[in-house]
Amino acid sequence: MAAFTPERRVRENRAMIPPSGDRRRFGVVRGRPNRDPITGAPGAHPVGTGLGAAAGGMAAGAAAGSVAGPVGAAAGAAVGAVVGGLAGKSIAEHIDPTVEEAYWRENYMREPYYERGYTFDDYYPAYRTGWEARQRYQGRSFDEIERDLQRDYQRNRGSSQLDWNKNRHAARAAWDRFEHTDPLERSQ
Repeated sequence: MAAFTPERRVRENRAMIPPSGDRRRFGVVRGRPNRDPITGAPGAHPVGTGLGAAAGGMAAGAAAGSVAGPVGAAAGAAVGAVVGGLAGKSIAEHIDPTVEEAYWRENYMREPYYERGYTFDDYYPAYRTGWEARQRYQGRSFDEIERDLQRDYQRNRGSSQLDWNKNRHAARAAWDRFEHTDPLERSQ
């Protein structure tokens, strides 16, 4: 029983308690770990996994269906969904919405498109549209999907005072942030 005394726990875990100051330096405070709702394991990305599974299932099902008929299409869809789900989860793991929101909240006023009188809440739907699009439209360019982004923005817009034409630059900035930096640089 002595092994579980409070004094022993603190003494054994002292390395886990950072000194006072900025805890982010020690990896204690980062964005939420995206825990799996069933197992509680970190790294769950249900949206990315779902999008990847849907895309992979459709692609593999169509390919197998053209070769082996309806039975091949069903088998191809199942295999494609698994592979696509894993690919979608991989993409989603590189984008942490909590980190992105914190980054843009701190930096939006430094952007060239920023206009006085508008708040972060006016720009946030465009940033969200941009980083979510990186997951959803992987492998395509911003210009190719701009019409889709405009529709996505209208769904995300909420009470923003900015229409798409005034806020598309913010969506582009969030999109480009994943093109020009590596994941470690983005997390800083």
